[in-house]
Amino acid sequence: SRYIKHTAGKPILSVAVEPDSSPIITQAMAGEEITPAPHKIQGIGAGFIPKNLDLSIVDRVERVTDDESKAMARRLMQEEGILCGISCGAAMAAAVRLAEKPEMQGKTIVVILPDSGERYLSSMLFSDLFTDQELSQ
Repeated sequence: SRYIKHTAGKPILSVAVEPDSSPIITQAMAGEEITPAPHKIQGIGAGFIPKNLDLSIVDRVERVTDDESKAMARRLMQEEGILCGISCGAAMAAAVRLAEKPEMQGKTIVVILPDSGERYLSSMLFSDLFTDQELSQ
């Protein structure tokens, strides 16, 4: 995002995604005290702002619920064949929500899916999709 905005000089909307129940990026950007809360989106919303996140290049924050994230991760697997984790589900859920907005019509939306779903195969995310025998193969 930094390169595209500042070096290439291209217009870009940088969107951060965080758990709805633990909106620490939203809090930090508003100058509020950071108060993390429990959530089930593994891989994001760790209760602190990582040092590699430059808030000055974040234009917007999308908050996603645990259920939205899990549902989208499952949808990506079932409809697109993309085995990804819950944080990817969160990113894609936010992207789909943005894509549905009238002002985004005709825009190119790029989503980074930073996780593999392999570690979640025996978790609640995919528990009713596979038999024990299928998981052990």
